[in-house]
Amino acid sequence: MKTQTHHDVVIAGIGQVPVGEHWEISLRSLATRAMRQAMHDAGDLAPQALYIGNMLAPVVSHQSNLGALLSDNSGLEGIEAFTVEAADASGAGALRVGYMAVASGFVDYALVVGVEKVTDRVGPGLESAIAESLDYDFEAVQGINPAGVAALVAQRYLYEYHVPRSALATFPLLAHAHAVNNPFAMYRKAIRREVYESAGVLCDPLCIFDGAPYADGAAAVLLTRADLAPEEKRGQLVKISGSNITTDTLALHDRADLLAFQAMRISTEQACRQAGILPQDVDFFELCDSFSIYAPLALEAAGFAARGEGCKLAENDALALTGKLPILTMGGGKARGYALGAAGLYQVVEAVLQLRGQAGLNQVKNARRALVQSLGGAASTVVTHVLEKA
Repeated sequence: MKTQTHHDVVIAGIGQVPVGEHWEISLRSLATRAMRQAMHDAGDLAPQALYIGNMLAPVVSHQSNLGALLSDNSGLEGIEAFTVEAADASGAGALRVGYMAVASGFVDYALVVGVEKVTDRVGPGLESAIAESLDYDFEAVQGINPAGVAALVAQRYLYEYHVPRSALATFPLLAHAHAVNNPFAMYRKAIRREVYESAGVLCDPLCIFDGAPYADGAAAVLLTRADLAPEEKRGQLVKISGSNITTDTLALHDRADLLAFQAMRISTEQACRQAGILPQDVDFFELCDSFSIYAPLALEAAGFAARGEGCKLAENDALALTGKLPILTMGGGKARGYALGAAGLYQVVEAVLQLRGQAGLNQVKNARRALVQSLGGAASTVVTHVLEKA
């Protein structure tokens, strides 16, 4: 059997559009804008393959076959192109596919884009479409949605570990503070703790600040090998040194331990093992905050905190931009906006900006290595990447 040589994979170009309610812009136009930015940022490299992360287009935008749609709309007709779906981890899943294509040597230049257009449908229809990421037979058909699942997890967490409800405030407060200086964020405004504590209920015990707002957006990266990147771009390359996808049960009730989130732990361990590091070796952590409760669970699963103590890392500003482990450095899903199938690519683009030293007032000092993790549903699918300054 012929074996393929494993090549180092680098991110040579990035692109993103501001997250928001883009009523006037089509799904194809959102994606194309991010794709063209990434290609231009990489020195106008022409991709041989296009991998698309998307969750809702067939149901919400009435559009399948995005590979043909986006390659045609962006002037890339004839290239390999298809969609990767892994709920709200779709963008990160598409990056995993692009990484494997370049690492295998079958593709020299791969363009990866995550795109979502939630405003193509409003009201209960949108909520029903998003709930399809759950186990339909046992969860969605009963009327539960992702917020309800997260609330069940949060209730158990607060009860099991005797954590005060106010402890979850740390994560949205950090996200909003960090989004102030992110020009691509949807909500560029810090919030006070008293505003958080007086907010209306989203799904008890979560308040409206505990759920990331669904939004339109597109983000893209261009992957290649370091030796194939244009000479003038060599100083801005970011290496993908670890990449992993791990799955858990789709239905929450099938898990032996509701608060273990085993897929988070395994995916982190596997990605870091591939990179030859420990999680503690990273300079910042772009975790998934689709709901606030998933942030402490991610910190615990990765080994940054003991079980039940993820919220305590906020003490002494350990999670702030100047702390020991900065998180949500450009606002996370909560304040940047949560563009579902594009969310994982936004996380990666933001991590690349940090590693290039291009994060402006949000720059993490001496950032050389990042851990980036995206969740599909309640960590039913977990995609983890380790990024390093090349």
